[in-house]
Amino acid sequence: MADFVVVNGIKRNITYQRCTRCISDSTCPGITFDNNGVCNYCHLHDKWVKMYPNNERGQTIWNKQLEKIKRDGIGKKYDCVVGISGGRDSTYVLHLIVTKYKLRPLAVHFNDGFDNPVGGENMINVTRKLGVELRTITSDWREAKDLKISFLKASVPELNEGTDVGIAAACYGVAQKENIKHIIYGQSFRTEGIKPMSWAYMVGDYVNDVQQKFGSVKLRPWKADDPNYHLGWRELFYYSIIKGIKAYSPLYYEKYIRKEAEEIIKREYDWVYPGAHYYDDLYWSLITYVHRVKFNIDFRLNAYSALIRDGQMDRDWAIEAVKKPYVMEDPRIIDLCLKRLAISREQFDEWVALPPKTFRDYNTGYSTMQLLRPAIKLVTKMGFMPEIVYDKYFLCGE
Repeated sequence: MADFVVVNGIKRNITYQRCTRCISDSTCPGITFDNNGVCNYCHLHDKWVKMYPNNERGQTIWNKQLEKIKRDGIGKKYDCVVGISGGRDSTYVLHLIVTKYKLRPLAVHFNDGFDNPVGGENMINVTRKLGVELRTITSDWREAKDLKISFLKASVPELNEGTDVGIAAACYGVAQKENIKHIIYGQSFRTEGIKPMSWAYMVGDYVNDVQQKFGSVKLRPWKADDPNYHLGWRELFYYSIIKGIKAYSPLYYEKYIRKEAEEIIKREYDWVYPGAHYYDDLYWSLITYVHRVKFNIDFRLNAYSALIRDGQMDRDWAIEAVKKPYVMEDPRIIDLCLKRLAISREQFDEWVALPPKTFRDYNTGYSTMQLLRPAIKLVTKMGFMPEIVYDKYFLCGE
C-alpha cells in the first residue's frame, strides 16, 4: 500500500521503505532497494570500498600518490594545500599530513563570516603546534551575505552552496598562487556518507546563476589566484587539466575511526568538539532547520548510514536518534544568523514557505555535463579527476 512520503519538500505517493542495512529511507531522492531490502547507496558504498581500500593495498596506492606529492614539492616551500575548518576531520588530516606522511602543507581556511569561534581556536592550536602556516581567505562580506539570501530566495536545499564553492575555490586559488600541485581534504565516505545529488549539488555555475537571478551584489570576477566564488566547469578544467592541480582525500585509505581520531587531537592539540558535525560553521544551524521543516531532509540519514556500514555506529541507536531534531538546530544560533544577514524572522519565514525547488530548476551546466558524460568518465580514468567524483554526479540517483 502506498504512503505519502515527502521527498525534497514534495509529497509523493510512494511506499515508504527503510534500508535493511543502513537507515537511508524513501525520503532520500533516487533511492532503490534490492530483493534483500538493501539500498543503492549501500551498494555504491561497497563499490567505493573496493576502489579505495583502507588496508595494506590501499596504503600502497596512497604511498604512490604521496611519493608524487613529495617529488612535485622539491625545491618549494610547500608541497600541498590542506583545507581546514577546525572540525574533527580536517584537524585529524592535518595531523596525519605532518606527523605520519611528513609533508610540508600550507593550511587554507575560507571564512565567510559564520565561523564557529570554537573551530577558530582549534585551527590556531593545531597549526601552531604543528608549525604549519595558516592562511585564511576571507570573502567580501557583501557577497557572502547576499549569496546566502539569494539561495534562500532560490528555494533550494543547497543553502551553503556559496560557502562550499568558496572553500574549494580558495584552495585552488592558493595552490595556483604558490605553484602547488596538490590539494588535500579531510573527507571520508566511510564516515560522511553519500548524499543524493539534489541535496548537495556543488558547482560554481550554480552559484553564478542563482546570484544573477536573485542577488543584489555582483560577484567579483574570476582570477586564477583569486577565484572568489567562481569554480564552474571551465575553472575546474583550467585548474585540473591545464595546471595539473589534483585533489586527494587520504582518509579514503586510512582506517579512520572517529572516536579514536578525536581522542588523538584532543590530547595533542587541545581540540574542542564544536557541538556537532559541520558545526564549525554556525550557519548550519539555520540550514538544518530549513532542511527539516521545508524539505524533509536530514543529513544524519547519510552520515549515520555511513558509520553503520563501517561498523562505527549501532543501527538501532541511529533509528531512534533521527526521530528527534538534530542538536545543531539551535533557535538562538538561528536568530544570530538572521541578525547577521540583517533579515527579519517574518521575511525568513516567507522564503521558507516558497515552493521547494532543486538545482535542476537553474542553469548549473548539468544538462551539458550529461552530454559530456563519456568524456568525464575518460578524464577520471586518466587520473585527472578522482573516479568518485564521476560517481557522485552520475550514480547518486535522482
